[in-house]
Amino acid sequence: MVAIVPSTTSLVRLAEAAAHCRACELYANATQTVFGAGPKSARVMMVGEQPGDVEDRRGEPFVGPAGKLLDRAMVDAGLNRDDVYLTNAVKHFRWKSTGGKRRIHQKPDASHITACRPWLAAELTAVRPGVVVVLGAVAAAAVFGPAFRLTQHRGQRLDWPADGPLGDAGESVEYVVTTLHPSAVLRGGDNRAAMYDAFVADLCLAVG
Repeated sequence: MVAIVPSTTSLVRLAEAAAHCRACELYANATQTVFGAGPKSARVMMVGEQPGDVEDRRGEPFVGPAGKLLDRAMVDAGLNRDDVYLTNAVKHFRWKSTGGKRRIHQKPDASHITACRPWLAAELTAVRPGVVVVLGAVAAAAVFGPAFRLTQHRGQRLDWPADGPLGDAGESVEYVVTTLHPSAVLRGGDNRAAMYDAFVADLCLAVG
């Protein structure tokens, strides 16, 4: 199926429509659609991978452990969360069961990115951000396509890929910043402090 996206720049109407999306199978095991959140006037839009367990239960993006780290990093970078639009490339939580109550995150595949891409395009068209911050490889694939290599371009200001999979939906974007997903920093182990500092430095590129 193809996502049925209404022709509107109202984020409220888009979120209402996305709640009924059946463009891929992920909706069947998710608690709910987790649409983007933030002001329509936001200059900065951050795009992550997908909602996690906490986000799936609460229906809000970046409210779990990775979101808390992102909040701290934004403060350290001089960004105010209330001024940033936060969303994900994939709007439903993909997970597997361990046989108990814990739900284990599974990376979305290309079909899920493709199915959700019309919603991301609609958010870009509605918000018209000047800066897009790409958080992680899944978000990078959604914006630049599957051939993009985050490790080669992280921490850089890149031009919007007008010939990429989202086309002119990002026509307002002055530049794109690519960096790690905050969950990768959480998994950094002994390198976590250095990874966090580098993550903050990347986010600083979105300021100004």
